[in-house]
Amino acid sequence: MEDLFQLASGLFYLIPALIMAVALAVGWTVVRRWLRLRAAWSSGLTAEARCLRVYTTTHGGGDTSVHTELHHVYEFTARDGRVIRFEEQGGPGTTLEGDFVTVRYTQGARVSATALAPRRGLAAAGTFGVLAFVGVIVLFCVGFMVASATLFSLPL
Repeated sequence: MEDLFQLASGLFYLIPALIMAVALAVGWTVVRRWLRLRAAWSSGLTAEARCLRVYTTTHGGGDTSVHTELHHVYEFTARDGRVIRFEEQGGPGTTLEGDFVTVRYTQGARVSATALAPRRGLAAAGTFGVLAFVGVIVLFCVGFMVASATLFSLPL
């Protein structure tokens, strides 16, 4: 019986820790994307890119709602002569294969590029909104772990 109690008490730490790990990974991904966009928008480097491919991915179905996401694949020649190809999610639905768009990009070994128009305030607000939500999830998980330890006399 005590073994069962120890197993159950371990779950009171394991499950919230896994939830926190996923939430923190989401936060890290959102911050990295925001920093890449911000760097590309702030670099001052622009080029004309051609849209090579447009496709959609869908997520969900069954008992959940279906979410469709638009992807574009662009190619452009950087100032140093390198041909850069990149994929971007969430671009405008009016950009079709063969269209030319202006891209903003960073220089260097790792080029960050975007065809999205600069919307610094909106991008920052979205990033900080996600980070606030991640913070609430982490605080809830920590609170749950502390409350479980206190209520069931579990070791921290």
